Amino acid sequence: MSIGTGPEVTVVVAPGLGWPHQDDAHPGVGWPDVPRETIDWPSDPAVVGPRPGASAEASTREQRHEADVLPQPTPAPPPAPSAGPLVETSLAESPVAGTEANGPLAGDPESTAGPTDAVAGPTTAVAPAPPPVAPVIPRAAGPRRARFDEDELSAKVTVPDDLDVSRETAARVLPLPKERRTFVVANQKGGVGKTTTAVNLATALALGGLRVLVIDLDPQGNASTALGVDHGPGVAGTYEVLIGGAPISDHVVQSPEAPGLAVLPATIDLAGAEIELVSMEGRERRLIRALEQHVAEHPVDYILLDCPPSLGLLTLNALVAATEILIPIQCEYYALEGVSQLVRTIDLVKGGLNERLQLSTVLLTMFDGRTRLSAQVADEVRAHFPTETLKVAIPRSVRISEAPSYGQSVLTYHPDSVGAVSYLKAAEEIARRGAEEAV
Repeated sequence: MSIGTGPEVTVVVAPGLGWPHQDDAHPGVGWPDVPRETIDWPSDPAVVGPRPGASAEASTREQRHEADVLPQPTPAPPPAPSAGPLVETSLAESPVAGTEANGPLAGDPESTAGPTDAVAGPTTAVAPAPPPVAPVIPRAAGPRRARFDEDELSAKVTVPDDLDVSRETAARVLPLPKERRTFVVANQKGGVGKTTTAVNLATALALGGLRVLVIDLDPQGNASTALGVDHGPGVAGTYEVLIGGAPISDHVVQSPEAPGLAVLPATIDLAGAEIELVSMEGRERRLIRALEQHVAEHPVDYILLDCPPSLGLLTLNALVAATEILIPIQCEYYALEGVSQLVRTIDLVKGGLNERLQLSTVLLTMFDGRTRLSAQVADEVRAHFPTETLKVAIPRSVRISEAPSYGQSVLTYHPDSVGAVSYLKAAEEIARRGAEEAV
């Protein structure tokens, strides 16, 4: 040590807060490269074990450091923590070792209580270090989810079934129509919510106590997926009914979404039906014949026909077999152009193939109340279809998009979501309209 320079000091960085990265930090409490959940782990070597690769001298120095920083389980009160950085002074190079200038050394058995230290305050005798124990390395319990990232589908409190429930909280039963109602959900523009509307309305009507039949006419089979029905290769369904003339009752499947909900699935084979139907006699009336035969033996209250986003022979069969048209309109400008073309097609079908067909229901979908565009499109649709447009509009909802990935409708996937409530209200409005017309 050179004269006049004072004692050389060695800065010991506290584990868990060290900088730079090359400091000797314990992997259980070190920073960085450890998850956030581990910063509160104990740093006592007796608990977490010695550092890997640490020498005996380093372990002794660490225990001495822990004795200065962490409170020890002794009768005497622990020494007050130092306000500044942790400093360790070399004994060999100290000008006065164990004197009043530096105070008694922590952990030295020969040291006694000395005068008040300028930084740490009065010191007391420290008990000898406890005997070494087997290292115990605690394990993290796993990542903790933030409050806003918690799963909304977590288990809820279960209510006993034997509780007395008032009549107002019981499940509502929708009114029966005077006669069977057959809806074709059609719009030649894709991505407007045709399949989503057909699936969720069918589920809502079935949950209301009605008998519902869904016929999937889309080769993609998205309606079958959302209702939990298998439609893989080799599964018989709509293709066998239209091309082979098979009865609907032979291939209809009960959906697990709701009691009274039946589905005629669609497979990829239906993509070739457009070409095969061209050369068949009565190609546009094959679906209505199969439906008349089915309802004669298996009566239903509602039939919903989910169509592909085109005006081909599959959609034409649905328009001939239906009595009412339900048009889902996305609250964007392009959707209005598609509706004008669909209305001209409806007039052609109504004049030559199906006089009973009428446009009875218009449903606004993907409504975003934060934008002016959605409000303007909704106003134009209501002005053009004042009596046909439902009062309720289906908002944009993540739950509606998530439900098909679980093979469910939004009403069973997340019944408390805004999308599920909107579809329930839409189904109730459709049922009430049918009951009023019957009266």
